[in-house]
Amino acid sequence: MTQTFERSNTMSLIATDLAREHMSARLEQAQSARRGHQLAAARRLSRKAERAAAQARLALARVI
Repeated sequence: MTQTFERSNTMSLIATDLAREHMSARLEQAQSARRGHQLAAARRLSRKAERAAAQARLALARVI
């Protein structure tokens, strides 16, 4: 009986460890995707700022 309980307990711990590893992997994937989205957004904002600066330089050149 004790051996059956130990085996059951061991299987439960293995399942818990697998679930923990799976959740950890999913969390890492989500964080990686979030970093990718943030990088893409930063690049878009950078290009937008560069266009605005170019327009400002052009407007200043027209005035002078």
